[in-house]
Amino acid sequence: MRMKFILYMASVLLFSGISLSSVQAQEQQHYVILTKKVAQLQPILLAAEELKKEDGTYFGNFEVIICGQLIGEITEPAKIDKFISKAESLGVTLVACGFSLNKFNVNRAEVPKQMKIVENGILYNLQLQKKGYHSLGL
Repeated sequence: MRMKFILYMASVLLFSGISLSSVQAQEQQHYVILTKKVAQLQPILLAAEELKKEDGTYFGNFEVIICGQLIGEITEPAKIDKFISKAESLGVTLVACGFSLNKFNVNRAEVPKQMKIVENGILYNLQLQKKGYHSLGL
């Protein structure tokens, strides 16, 4: 009797493991990229567009964190506006690192309103990774 129970429980665990893995394979895919150059938004957004096609209904959140010495470029409409439009059409969130804004004396009031500001871009990236986001740093 005890042996049947053990075999029964083992088979339940085995089959539930299989069904859980197949459910996990169908979960939404989330992405975060940390970049130091506004110009890199071009290939990043192209990648987001392709992943959105590949993932279909499983395409989740896609966030791009901009930080570093060239962060001031996000306040230049000629450099950022086309990327903001493309990001919005894809559902990509552009994020500015507040630490970089402070360090390089960029006025937060000049950051486009479509962009999210976080206090520490590196910490934010790590927090998203803890939530299961696929991450890439450029």
